Amino acid sequence: MGRGKYGLCKIHLSVQAPFDGRSSFPRRIRLCKTAIPVLLCMLSPAAAVVAAVRAAAGSRPAVRCAHASLLKEGLALHPPAPSLLVSAYAKCRLLPDARQLFDESPQRDLHLYSSLLAAISNSDSPALVLPLLRRMLSVDALQPDHFVLASIASASARLRSLSLGKQVHGHFVASPYSDDNVVKSSLIDMYCKCGVPEEARKVFDSMTAKNNVVCTALVSGYASNGYTDEALQLFRSMPGRGLFTWTALISGFVKAGESVRAVELFVDMRRDGVTIDDAFLLSAITGGAADLAALVLGSQLHGLSMRLGFLSSMMVGNALVDMYSKCSDIHSAREVFEEITVCDIISWTTMIVGEAQHGRAEDAFALYDRMVLAGVKPNEVTFVGLIYACSHAGLVQKGRQLFDSVKQEYGINPGLQLYTCYIDLLSRSGYLSEAEELITRMPYEPDEAVWGSLLSACKKHNNVEMSIRVADNLLELRPKYPSIYVLLSNVYAVNGKWGSVDTVRKLMANTKVLKEPGYSRIDVGRESRLFHAGEVPLDVREEILAFLDELAVEMRQRGYVPDTSSVMHDLEEHEKEHHLFLHSERLAVAFGILKSPPGSVIRVVKNLRVCGDCHTVMKLMSEIFQRKISVRDASRFHHFEDGKCSCSDFW
Repeated sequence: MGRGKYGLCKIHLSVQAPFDGRSSFPRRIRLCKTAIPVLLCMLSPAAAVVAAVRAAAGSRPAVRCAHASLLKEGLALHPPAPSLLVSAYAKCRLLPDARQLFDESPQRDLHLYSSLLAAISNSDSPALVLPLLRRMLSVDALQPDHFVLASIASASARLRSLSLGKQVHGHFVASPYSDDNVVKSSLIDMYCKCGVPEEARKVFDSMTAKNNVVCTALVSGYASNGYTDEALQLFRSMPGRGLFTWTALISGFVKAGESVRAVELFVDMRRDGVTIDDAFLLSAITGGAADLAALVLGSQLHGLSMRLGFLSSMMVGNALVDMYSKCSDIHSAREVFEEITVCDIISWTTMIVGEAQHGRAEDAFALYDRMVLAGVKPNEVTFVGLIYACSHAGLVQKGRQLFDSVKQEYGINPGLQLYTCYIDLLSRSGYLSEAEELITRMPYEPDEAVWGSLLSACKKHNNVEMSIRVADNLLELRPKYPSIYVLLSNVYAVNGKWGSVDTVRKLMANTKVLKEPGYSRIDVGRESRLFHAGEVPLDVREEILAFLDELAVEMRQRGYVPDTSSVMHDLEEHEKEHHLFLHSERLAVAFGILKSPPGSVIRVVKNLRVCGDCHTVMKLMSEIFQRKISVRDASRFHHFEDGKCSCSDFW
């Protein structure tokens, strides 16, 4: 039997044999304690080191046991022990142990640096490669080899740091390893994740040997960054397109917001007979169904996941919870969540945010309490969901307690998104001065979302002085969202600031900001209809207009008075009312009542926020026609039933 790199022979293979996937950790540790001393006596130092570390086979206690045995025998610092132990600790997610071993090593060579850099680049703290790299270059005066360069490129990709990635690329080109395809693969991944796939293509074209893994990385980079035609062209040129490549393409399309085309590609893949033996693809395409709010498609994917045996996958379970939540079926989302065997922070947070967006604040808080009792530490997104629930239920004191606990109990520094959510809570609830003060104190520059939230609340609470002050601050930002300009124009108009109204109009014209046209989608049976504001399709025009005329008469008899405050102020009153009359969500719900089976839930998806008048009309329609109406708008879900809404008119 021949010897390997470190003089290993048959004895190494016989020791490795017991440590297969069926071995339990206790048995592995017992074998570690008995076999390692024997190895250390029988083999050369280098061979003994390799055998001892490999025998640990990814078990935390076993790796520590192997390290202890090597220390006892005086071999812990014998090459290649330090680099092997660093890698072993890293694979067990024991990065502090790996770093301590590195720091204690009297001689740090490229192998040791390479092992630690690779571990850090794949950890939760890839930014730690930077001080380590500086130490390697300055303190130990070592120049990076191709392994080190690949690790730094991977860290750049994870950090989305294009500047660092370009520096790595420049050093690589000037190095003796400039033809190394492994480093080039890492650079391709880095450029794609930093949003410049055209640079990735240049590296790709310079490669002497291109395999499917590299091609797939570029396909994913193209698709994820919106270069869908280039992604398809490269994909179709590949000779062997397996599940891995299909997954990269489809998930990339979903990430780029091309969910319709992603679904079409998924259907093509199924027709090609590609076997789905990985949960990630099902998770990605279910996310596409969530983005489209396509409940029927999502339910079909749920069934497919069940038939393929992936319902036990936490990844698929999380995607299904998110899908049902976004498709307005919060009850099915909760059922799927309760069936997930082991929930991670994503599972809990997805369900908490779903409950919050559906106006079920108490359910969101109860889930949070369960999560804490289960020993799962919340993250910032969890608190965004919880404070969102407070904001849309008027629970100011609860929101204050939660916001304070973020830093005090969990040591999380609140980001701008969490501050924005908390400011929205204070503003909606009438604590305008406190919200304005927090804006001036927070460690972030307020953006248009922050000022827009406060301005909307000032308008609601009729605080004229503050609304003008906030509007001026917002105008200085030159907002990019059309809805902000409409809000600004209306605030200035209500307060007689016609010069400012003119400024807003000119700014919109100069920056070419157009008011986003409202549209709503509804699925009835197998038919999907898209309605735009002010436009009624010819084939149902007479039917829908007649229905709305009769509805208007019935609503006025019940005391309905149109609320035109959300319409631009340069229109006559009757024009404003006609404008409201043809809002897209109203047309979609009318179509649903006319065409759907009696008793079925009417589900509508709108691209903009529901206006106050349409909100009132939806409540009346649910009462008049005794139908459940679910509307998903740009900010939350509204469930109308018996003349009431799940948001309690607080949205």
